Amino acid sequence: MNAETELLLAGPRGRRLCLELAMELNRDVGSAVFNLGYDLDPGKGTSRVMFALMTSEETNDDDDTHLPAAASPEDLAPALLCLDPSGLNDDLIRPALERAVSTAMYWQPPDGEDVLAALPIIREALVPLATRVMATPSMQRSAQPRQTEQWAIDWRGPDDPAPLDQNPQQRLAQWGRNIRADEIRWKESARGLDSNWSGDWWSIPLGLVGTVGRIPGGLNLIEDSLGWEDATAIPVRGAGRTYEIHTADDWTALCRKFPLEVTASRRNDWFHVTGRDGRWLIPDWERVAGEWDAVHLSTLGYLSSAGRALHLDEEWASVIAGWDPDRTIWLTDVVREIERPRQHWHRAQQGDAWTQVS
Repeated sequence: MNAETELLLAGPRGRRLCLELAMELNRDVGSAVFNLGYDLDPGKGTSRVMFALMTSEETNDDDDTHLPAAASPEDLAPALLCLDPSGLNDDLIRPALERAVSTAMYWQPPDGEDVLAALPIIREALVPLATRVMATPSMQRSAQPRQTEQWAIDWRGPDDPAPLDQNPQQRLAQWGRNIRADEIRWKESARGLDSNWSGDWWSIPLGLVGTVGRIPGGLNLIEDSLGWEDATAIPVRGAGRTYEIHTADDWTALCRKFPLEVTASRRNDWFHVTGRDGRWLIPDWERVAGEWDAVHLSTLGYLSSAGRALHLDEEWASVIAGWDPDRTIWLTDVVREIERPRQHWHRAQQGDAWTQVS
């Protein structure tokens, strides 16, 4: 396994991307993943109820892969190894990546498909497909650093032409006060891991200017989307020092240098997501801003690292949560709107394709 393939399969979102593609490449595989995902889902029969099944008539006529209706992971693994990835292209990867991002959850245990993809026998069987994925043009760009010219997204229409927020220091200071107060409240509540209470699970400050490299791609790759139907893409140019996160080591190095404990407030949620019970850190973004103007999470950095416990040592770990792929967050006032037209994008409802209106 080469290094890029290993990175992709190290993360739950990268494995989910490959599993989504496998389902597209072969309908028998898709049916087996659907059934196994249901069986492995922690919400089976409660929050997740099976109401439809693919039938044998829906399988590919030109494919020799046939799986039993009640396939096991041991049945699925050989079928994954036998997939023909020759038709794999960016047009297939784009929607699969969107599904991998949209199914990320940090306030409950992983769903059945994520559990399935993490099984050693399935992860190993995804290696040939993952290697082919990393050879496609879009994934060859997945570790690119931040672009100089990008787009800031305002989830409003053109009738509300708000300027970029240029006061990150004030927002970071308020974020620091809030997160420390939140830690105190959660420590005082002393809720156990069996509690259904959920707190803040994000790893980054909300409300800062965030930018993406491409539109409309950046409109679709959103964790925990609120289903916006209008978006204004604002052309920007950013200067200054950018910290790049391409691997888990890049993130943990930032946590070690600028540590901020969030054990009390994140313990319940991140235990459900990762299965780890221990002490948690995130970067202290106020202090990060003293050294870096922006931090960029590359697409490969996201796929390989988001949503899993990233160990700093035997006592401490961290999680990248609530941060979209190829998104830059700006910690200082160095990003500016440039003299190019803003773009207004619209869709009728969540799940539909975005259309540029102006």
